Amino acid sequence: MTEPWFDPIHYAWIPGTAYGVMAGLMGGLVAWLAPRGLARSFILRAWFVVWAVAVALLAMGIVALVNGQPWGVWYGLLLPGAIGTLVVGANSLVILKTYREVEERRLAAKDLL
Repeated sequence: MTEPWFDPIHYAWIPGTAYGVMAGLMGGLVAWLAPRGLARSFILRAWFVVWAVAVALLAMGIVALVNGQPWGVWYGLLLPGAIGTLVVGANSLVILKTYREVEERRLAAKDLL
């Protein structure tokens, strides 16, 4: 076994907690702004950054597992990465659809005038 990347007893909770807080805040912003059609470019870019962080955590977790890191190291990276990749990636389609529906409603409202 190689030298641990960090002390898993004291620091294994940090990646998942930090990612969870970041994803939760972004989810709140999306739920607030997307149905109103506001800040589309900011929301989409930030959402894909959150997804990219999840993919990076997943990759780091896999590398840690392959390199024989202790359980607390690879699990602390792999779990938020796997969950984030799946959940944020799947919800990307929902966000795009929401913005598309808002735009269609705006165009339909203009046609009524």
